[in-house]
Amino acid sequence: MILMTTGNLKAQDKPFKNDTKTIDALMKASYEVVSGEKGAKRQWERDNYLHHQKAVYSYFDRARQEQATMTLQEFHKKTDEMVFETAFYENEVNREVRVFGNIAHIWSTYETRLEKNGKVERRGINSIQLIFENDRWYIISWTFCGETDKNIIPKTFDRS
Repeated sequence: MILMTTGNLKAQDKPFKNDTKTIDALMKASYEVVSGEKGAKRQWERDNYLHHQKAVYSYFDRARQEQATMTLQEFHKKTDEMVFETAFYENEVNREVRVFGNIAHIWSTYETRLEKNGKVERRGINSIQLIFENDRWYIISWTFCGETDKNIIPKTFDRS
């Protein structure tokens, strides 16, 4: 398993420090890092800073018909392979937040476009778990589920 470098390095703290002070800032940054034009390098250094070194991604693998997990580095690699061939813009359209102590759970409904201001191609919900540690928020886990004909986003999670 490859561990990522996170915000523990003083030099790295400076450019991304404001991204992790609030949940709003963290969520805004997390959508910005993955969005961009075809072939454009994504902001993985910034994304590494947003995530805890033990962070994990999870999704339903439709081909294998089972839940799959991956490290942040594996997510970056898969995303790099995808964005080499197409533009990808993801934005949040609704959010529910629950906080208790140093943990937070975010339900973040998203839309994906394959052109900057193009039509919505996909929608889904991200379930994101955060921890507050060392005077900042970290993403500790991220599970996503895309909308399908049989799995429609409920009104409670759609645009407010």
